[in-house]
Amino acid sequence: MKNLLQDLIKLQAIEFGETEIENAEAAMSELRSKIPPQILGHYDRLVAKGKKGVTAVRNQICTGCHMHVPLGTIMTLRHGDDIQLCGNCGRYLYLVEATQVAEVPEKKRIRRHRAAPSKVVEHLAEPVAVAH
Repeated sequence: MKNLLQDLIKLQAIEFGETEIENAEAAMSELRSKIPPQILGHYDRLVAKGKKGVTAVRNQICTGCHMHVPLGTIMTLRHGDDIQLCGNCGRYLYLVEATQVAEVPEKKRIRRHRAAPSKVVEHLAEPVAVAH
């Protein structure tokens, strides 16, 4: 299943102009011949709507629609047993390898000093005479 997703990713990169290769038409037809017709049909329907057919999952979030992906789907992707679709946008999902994710530097923690509690000054007011 991993090879199938890799072929879909390569096909998408060529079709959307993300990679420049010589003889793109031949490469696309070769990749299309490796992909089963049912999967290719679903992919083509998404592309016909102007969407990408394959998208990554980062931090349990589909990068296509920015919705949470269930943990069961992520575990299936990790095992590589089956291909998975996003339950929201319908795109094919793949996990980004840990080496592909750019390291994000940790934010420096800024320590803020708390202001000293203000001293409460009691105002002594003169008693007010109340008429009975």
